[in-house]
Amino acid sequence: MLRSLDIRDMLIIDRLELVFQPGLNVLTGETGAGKSILLDSLGFVLGWRGRAELVRQGADQGEVIAEFDLPESHGAWDVLREAGFGYDDALILRRINGRDGRKTAWINDRRVSGDILRAVSETLVELHGQHDDHGLLNPRGHRILLDDFGNLAPRLTAVRAAWKDLSVAKKALAGAEVRIAELQAEEEFLRHSVAELDGLSPSAGEDADLDKQRRKMQAAEKIGEDIHKAYQALGVNGAEGQLSDAMRWLGDASGQADGILDAPLASLERAMIELGEAQSGVETCIAELAFNPHDLEQAEERLFAIRGLARKHNVLADELGPFADGLRERMAALDRGASDLAELAEVLATAQAAYDGAAGSLSDARRKWAGKLDKAMAKELAPLKMERAVFVTEITPSDAGPDGADTVSFTVATNPGAPAGPIGKIASGGELSRFLLALKVCLTGTESGLTLIFDEIDRGVGGATADAVGRRLSQLASQGQVLVVTHSPQVAALGDHHWRVEKRQTKDATLSTVVGLVGADRIDEIARMLSGDRITDEARAAAIALLPA
Repeated sequence: MLRSLDIRDMLIIDRLELVFQPGLNVLTGETGAGKSILLDSLGFVLGWRGRAELVRQGADQGEVIAEFDLPESHGAWDVLREAGFGYDDALILRRINGRDGRKTAWINDRRVSGDILRAVSETLVELHGQHDDHGLLNPRGHRILLDDFGNLAPRLTAVRAAWKDLSVAKKALAGAEVRIAELQAEEEFLRHSVAELDGLSPSAGEDADLDKQRRKMQAAEKIGEDIHKAYQALGVNGAEGQLSDAMRWLGDASGQADGILDAPLASLERAMIELGEAQSGVETCIAELAFNPHDLEQAEERLFAIRGLARKHNVLADELGPFADGLRERMAALDRGASDLAELAEVLATAQAAYDGAAGSLSDARRKWAGKLDKAMAKELAPLKMERAVFVTEITPSDAGPDGADTVSFTVATNPGAPAGPIGKIASGGELSRFLLALKVCLTGTESGLTLIFDEIDRGVGGATADAVGRRLSQLASQGQVLVVTHSPQVAALGDHHWRVEKRQTKDATLSTVVGLVGADRIDEIARMLSGDRITDEARAAAIALLPA
């Protein structure tokens, strides 16, 4: 419920603090005293669209603070949790309007966007007046109101879940059809490319290996002759033969050289060993460089083939294998396309049947509760002096959607024999307000935690009708909190709490204030509403008679 409202420098209010209570809170006062300014200020802090110029003349900024007392289960906390808030003992909304028109809002001292503020406010307050009956004038609102009246949320949830499954199934089938059509368009390319890649069957790293072999064989052609010359120079006709001769000659002479040739001979023996290792290495090289010219031709042909396919498909040579795997998968998808489409079509048919069943069940329930709502409305309209009016909830088929396949429309005929039509076009302002009030009474208990505000909903009615309006407002307030701006003494007398809005003149400005009324002051205010500016004893007596015993 709305606990308090603190207004500073808004329009003709300099400073005003109001503390509200559960039950029926009534605000009265002469026309022009500023009752609408209170609603404008409340709408401002809730983020509603309203007047552009709200700051009081001469002030730098206007400010409104609204405090709500809400249980942890209230829907406002669900909205705030999604925005990163935690539960607190109180919910405090604060909004500032600068002289430059800039608006800034806070919730529990944390700055928030206008979208979050409005999302929260939708769970807190509902305003109704002769020009604010959006729930009645908006056909989409009619469906929501009927679903609330029949407690059809579980059925609606089932329909929305079925619609989601149906949408997913439709999207899956449509996507598959597009993909298969694309595959069919490139079928010739796929089959040719896969055959070409399968014929070559390149492996990862093969390009580098072939390039290495090719370079090695090309190098062998260039250096082979020099290596063979070197091998000959190291052999028996070359270095090996000369070293052998030298060792034989020195060996023959060493016996007569008194050991002087021992060291040279030892060096020559080591040289022969190193020479043998060199010969062995050169032989190995000659063996490794030996190749068949046909092998070079084959290596080059395969290397060029691999690189040609890589260029053709715009991939790296080492990626040809995975690329071929991808093409094979697409071919496999193409080959099983018919069976895939059949499976998806079956899933879609199942989802469609599930949706049709859930939507049909919801439609049946709506028709059932539409009749109950019409009967409940007939019962409520009679005391509001609209017993000749006929209220009918019409349900017609509409395009399927997440909320079912029904259009719900409230139609009325205000007099016997008069044509029925949409409530927003047939009912006058006063009638529309009474239709709204009757509907709200019928829906009592279906809305949770909302503070209801009625702005002069009793305009144009008086006497017993005004009393009936007041009693239904009191009935609504018995289960929560209702604020009503009224000119009707019958309605004011039934309030649990009463405030009078007054306008006072100072030397430099006109200011509006609100005074809480109890006892004799309240009697005088109701008497003024009955008789005008001159309050008589008879008016006071009539006021006392209106007050509940």
